[in-house]
Amino acid sequence: MKLQIMKNLLLFSLIAFCSPSLFAQDSTKTAVPETFEYNWEGQDFTMQKYFIVFLKEGPNRSQSEEEASKIQQEHLAYLAGLYKKEIIVLNGPSQGDETIKGFSLYAVATKEEAVALASKDPAVKAGRLIIEALPWWLAKGSVVK
Repeated sequence: MKLQIMKNLLLFSLIAFCSPSLFAQDSTKTAVPETFEYNWEGQDFTMQKYFIVFLKEGPNRSQSEEEASKIQQEHLAYLAGLYKKEIIVLNGPSQGDETIKGFSLYAVATKEEAVALASKDPAVKAGRLIIEALPWWLAKGSVVK
């Protein structure tokens, strides 16, 4: 009888101790981007909200050529890492506007998440670039033709 009470007490303690962690949400998971269904000329599309982040000329561009080159390599490596993780789905430099240096298309759920990730870019941290993020709806799976 005493053994059964101890087993029950142990079982109750384990359930009470473990249950919060069993039902807690994983805060490391990214929220799902917003989508909606759309029909255009008889073809169904799933529209997804992305965030386009414009990379603009920043206030601190006084680094030496060597330091600027190092920052650029770190910048490219950072963006490549986000692309490999499918956080960035489209990326590249721009031409013709001296203030806009490029853009990245982030497949994340919120503008805040896009800004937080873009702010970790070594070129942004160094002040060589600043960012501007805007929502952009695009048919999921779209490709450049």
